[in-house]
Amino acid sequence: MNPFSRIISGTMTWGAWGAQMSTAQMRDKIEQYFALGITAFDHADIYGGYTTETEFGAAFAQTSIPRNQLQFITKCGIQMPCDNRPLPVKHYDYTPQHIQKSVENSLIALNTDYIDLLLLHRPSPLLAPEIVAETIQKLLNEGKINSFGVSNFTASQIALLEKEIKPTWNQIECSLTSETPMFDGTLDFLTTHNIGVMAWSPLGSYFKENTGNKTRIKTTLNLLCEKYNCEEDQLILAWLLTHPSKIYPVVGTTSSKRIENSIEALKIEIELTDWFTLLAASQGNEIP
Repeated sequence: MNPFSRIISGTMTWGAWGAQMSTAQMRDKIEQYFALGITAFDHADIYGGYTTETEFGAAFAQTSIPRNQLQFITKCGIQMPCDNRPLPVKHYDYTPQHIQKSVENSLIALNTDYIDLLLLHRPSPLLAPEIVAETIQKLLNEGKINSFGVSNFTASQIALLEKEIKPTWNQIECSLTSETPMFDGTLDFLTTHNIGVMAWSPLGSYFKENTGNKTRIKTTLNLLCEKYNCEEDQLILAWLLTHPSKIYPVVGTTSSKRIENSIEALKIEIELTDWFTLLAASQGNEIP
């Protein structure tokens, strides 16, 4: 049984980088999502300028949900200059000291004794696999993390890391408007290596940008949404969920309606020709 809910809640915009929710609002959001069947919450130490994890942890402490019924995912490795961290330049840091300190900070911030999944946030050209592996293994042995993965890593970067330690997940950008991982070997590699796939920004740029492909996609969606009796965001998400690599979307929203739609999207079965019709609309041409 997979430890994560099929829809994962992304928390990047819950705090200072978005909705700026109060503790009570975050508490209510956690409880609402849990009631819908969403048990996994995706974080990163840098979200909100190193503040959102702490705000979420305070909100979680006010719920009555047992810790073992939720899954906390977080990321480390980016050193980002901000008010809470006056650094000279944004950079990546995968030294043992930084990884360990990041995990300790996240444990305190999230009000938890363990992290269900720790991800290396982005690949660094200076990442030393043997050093990372030793540090991650220590955290696993100490019970501070339950599993380990990566985020935004290519197949070759994972292969390098796999020499020393195997990641269980890779969280990547993948959607109807960012479908490259389906064709560049990324999803093939993850599937053949039995590495789980999470997708950030699973709705892509459709609701954010006015581009040529949005016009084409909208025309197609208008027809298909009527056919499937659903809304645009549901069909875009269902398109991603159809892929055989069993992608777990990280839905970063504070909209109750959108998160409810995400759950409903799990029920939609897109016909083969409709899937390719949407792909062609996004790419702007018939498939080869």
